[in-house]
Amino acid sequence: MTLALRLAAKGQGTTSPNPMVGALVVRQGDIVGQGFHLRPGTPHAEIHALRRAGDRARGSTLYITLEPCCHLKKRTPPCVPAILRSGVRRVVIAMQDPNPSVKGKGVTALRRAGLAVVVGVARLEAEVLNRAYCHWMKTGRPYVTLKAGMTLDGQLATARGESRWITSEASRQEVHQLRGSVDGILIGVNTVLTDNPSLTARKGARFDTVASRQPLRIVVDSSLRTPTTARIVAQQDKAKTIIATTTAAPQARRSALEEKGIEVLTVSARQGRVSLPALLKELGRRGIMSVLVEGGGEINAAMLRDRLVDHVRLYIAPLLLGGQDARGLIGGNSPARLAKAFRVRRMVVRSLGDDMVVEGEL
Repeated sequence: MTLALRLAAKGQGTTSPNPMVGALVVRQGDIVGQGFHLRPGTPHAEIHALRRAGDRARGSTLYITLEPCCHLKKRTPPCVPAILRSGVRRVVIAMQDPNPSVKGKGVTALRRAGLAVVVGVARLEAEVLNRAYCHWMKTGRPYVTLKAGMTLDGQLATARGESRWITSEASRQEVHQLRGSVDGILIGVNTVLTDNPSLTARKGARFDTVASRQPLRIVVDSSLRTPTTARIVAQQDKAKTIIATTTAAPQARRSALEEKGIEVLTVSARQGRVSLPALLKELGRRGIMSVLVEGGGEINAAMLRDRLVDHVRLYIAPLLLGGQDARGLIGGNSPARLAKAFRVRRMVVRSLGDDMVVEGEL
């Protein structure tokens, strides 16, 4: 199953809104077929593995990282009938599929056909691999990771806004890989006005080559202050951008942005600002399973305040900036009591170049 999970991980960044799945066909101790799901609309992992096994699949054991599908509400045929036709006699599954159209039904169909089925082998590892998919299926909104590059004392930038580059080249390289693995990157309009970022996933020694797959760029801009000359507007050929706003936004600004090819999404307002819970629900409805928040302190604070952050990944440089006027990780007002602090669970700390990476769940 460990090998099947490694195969599944090869679909990182390309399978959304489908899960990552790996499969192995084993006969008399030998692997006779293997495969993984690459992208929506292409054959599932089980189909690839069974095709490669051919007649050798008869009497074999099939290892799958996710319960096989048995419904017709998708672009590809269901996998359970193909498994039954292959002659496989035993199926080992890492985790049940949280999709209501599949959940438990694939296992039941296999057992009713007389196959021996084992569920739960390496379940935790499989759930971690597909945590974005599982979260999206259960909540209807994307799995949100708050990412930041910061100093040891928690600052994102100087008082004048200088932040390039706090973290090392190794950290920046990993961030570009992280961008390439998510469905969307979310920032607030203040980040657009201050940093004018491209928010693209790039590669190469100087990060000057745009990766083939790009996440959707999402800007929270309640009054449409985003300039039409901003990089995320001008570079529509590199990646698509959505600007989320409210009904109070000026129509002239909306029209100017739409003329540049930007989708201006009107979201319900709360206290005059875009409702972040409503925005995430809409993104989830569109099949956006994972979002990386790369904004400044205010959007970070708003996302945390609304309990919308699921994971944090902090790249911490060996620098001390100091100053009450520096720009910190979390803006807004501090809670009066420690009991109101956001507690990070299952924290992992590792070194990366000259930096330290701290991540965990909220």
